[in-house]
Amino acid sequence: QVQLVESGGGQVQPGGSLGLSCAASGITFSIYAMGWYRQAPGKQRESVAAITSRGSTNYADSVKGRFTISRDNAKNTVYLQMNSLKPEDTAVYYCSAKPPLGSNFWGKGTLVTVSS
Repeated sequence: QVQLVESGGGQVQPGGSLGLSCAASGITFSIYAMGWYRQAPGKQRESVAAITSRGSTNYADSVKGRFTISRDNAKNTVYLQMNSLKPEDTAVYYCSAKPPLGSNFWGKGTLVTVSS
């Protein structure tokens, strides 16, 4: 059974930092591309950052230079370090695992609130 469990969400002031983690189980983690998505109230889910099985990364324009995605294959975990947070970063953040073939798996999400 595939499980993706996000952690690290919470409330932070504008300009602050927060780190998210996503622990995966039930998959051969090292061959999966991993990604972070977010969904703000009243908006569609959007891709934030992704990392391939080989470690190549890409980011949404809105977070470039502020967010960093990384992975630790030994721990079956993907991370999202978020710096210089803005109120518009407020959303539920979801971890996703994309297999070489087939549909993505999704976590249940963790809420990030950026507010003073």
